[in-house]
Amino acid sequence: MEAKGRTAEITIAEARKAFWVMVGFLALIWIMQIANWASGYVLSYQHGVQAWNPASLPDIASAPFLHWSWEHIEANSGPLFIFGFLSAYRGVAKFFGVTGLIILISGLGAWFTSDPQSIGAGASGIVFGYFGYVLVRGAFDRRLIDIVIGLVMALCFAYQFTGLLPKEGIGWQAHLFGFLAGLLGGWLFRDRRRPRPAPASSQQDPRAALLKELDDLGL
Repeated sequence: MEAKGRTAEITIAEARKAFWVMVGFLALIWIMQIANWASGYVLSYQHGVQAWNPASLPDIASAPFLHWSWEHIEANSGPLFIFGFLSAYRGVAKFFGVTGLIILISGLGAWFTSDPQSIGAGASGIVFGYFGYVLVRGAFDRRLIDIVIGLVMALCFAYQFTGLLPKEGIGWQAHLFGFLAGLLGGWLFRDRRRPRPAPASSQQDPRAALLKELDDLGL
């Protein structure tokens, strides 16, 4: 029971961190949006990703924090917070690794496959990356609660899958590669805990055995 309580405390602490990390993330992109809007969106043009332009490769890191309009950032903010929080509540350190992977693969994918005349910017690639990560993390970590969360998110946000399909005027390439990066992140950053040997007393105590099974399932 003590171990179970300790695990719950750690999860709650990480969830608090995840909440404030996402608050900070949203605050950052909204501050950037104010500066971008004031400049006539020059920042998006200068630091968005232009396909096949070698000079634009460093912009892979900046493009997710820039948007093209108030409607653009408003559409991304809600899903970004929800999927970001769900991606981070199991561990903020792992979350930063997943985020870096998504930004890299989403940006490179868009750089290789988008129209060379276009410039891509926006957090939607990260949104789709977190979406993919949340969908598969439970299966890779073998945590029942995360599997349920992934299924619920898939049902509630099924419309998101349409953003993976080619559509004129939409940076679907960043969406698609971000989503694939999230799936990959679920496997690369999976929980590699080794099964803990059961105490000898649990062999005679059905209640202790049940608690261990629930803990292994992430409940």
